[in-house]
Amino acid sequence: MTSLADARLIVVKVGSALVVDAAAGAPDHAWLEAFAADAARIRARGQKLVIVSSGAVALGRRRLGLKRKALTLPEKQAAAAAGQALLMAAWDGALAPHGLGVAQILLTPDDTEVRRRFLNARATLETLLDLGLIPVVNENDTVATQELRYGDNDRLAARVGQMVGADLLVLLSDIDGLYTADPRKDPDARHLPHVPDLTPEIMAMGGGANAEEGVGSGGMATKLQAARIAAGAGCATLVTLGRRPSPLQAVEDGARATLFERHTTPAAAYKAWIAGSLAPQGAVVVDDGAAGALRLGKSLLAAGIRAVEGRFGRGDAIVVRDLKGLELARGLSRYDAVDAERIRGLRSDAIEAALGYTAGPVIHADDLALLHRLPA
Repeated sequence: MTSLADARLIVVKVGSALVVDAAAGAPDHAWLEAFAADAARIRARGQKLVIVSSGAVALGRRRLGLKRKALTLPEKQAAAAAGQALLMAAWDGALAPHGLGVAQILLTPDDTEVRRRFLNARATLETLLDLGLIPVVNENDTVATQELRYGDNDRLAARVGQMVGADLLVLLSDIDGLYTADPRKDPDARHLPHVPDLTPEIMAMGGGANAEEGVGSGGMATKLQAARIAAGAGCATLVTLGRRPSPLQAVEDGARATLFERHTTPAAAYKAWIAGSLAPQGAVVVDDGAAGALRLGKSLLAAGIRAVEGRFGRGDAIVVRDLKGLELARGLSRYDAVDAERIRGLRSDAIEAALGYTAGPVIHADDLALLHRLPA
């Protein structure tokens, strides 16, 4: 069972109702400072952390003097543009006293659904995490339209968890977990501390958004949908009450929450997706040395490639075959077919001179799914 203490990489989603003081239309600095203590404790244990934060529109609308509750799409985009700087300043101000740096990442659905953009966004997030920063992610509402957007940051957080291979997704909510019914309406509703499977009965327990706060867009239904996305990516999900100081510390101290279990690891789920869900757009043929390296879990280097087949782009799935034509693996290519042909057989230190850039191995081991049985 995944817990806050043993997760390697945690994604925490923070909603507008937590970040923004609705009455003042300004950042809730007291809550942010308390949450920063949570973040500092997590980082001190050697865990990595990504924050998915709403709040830009709620902060920006006050700066722009937009007082109507229902904004037009252009007004919402303008509010997001004005408020994002305020949001990042609030996070930076809360985390900096703990020696924690932040970096802004704005995503659209294409960044998690289009493989090339997925790889680019993932590489940026992984680099920021490796450099010791805390990425603060939000939907790019300045360019998103009603037809092409995540719609709520619960689902965005699940996609980010999938992208970075998180072990645990934490959704801070206006309620302390999942109940059999809405406890604000049904006094007999029972709290469920542990959900092993997202059955149709469980999914039917989702309710509506928190209408009282007036700033959020999610609800238990979206959290259940996010938990389903996360589970498919090998990531457990924890839903708990966010409106309290240091909500993560509270959970570790025994506060009520609901844990949605996972049944695989992020790495296994990702490789299963590569192996079974993507149509290959081309192939490469490798020599015996490269085939042996693949068996040991190594990346596919250009030096071991004998032939390039098909017209694939960067980020496309391709087949890896040996000299006898046997399929060894499938993976995501870091080069398009033209560039792969140009570097075929080259040592890694010669790639930049040949192309003017280098993207590392042709297929990184993390993006390579081996067949279950390879010839000895």
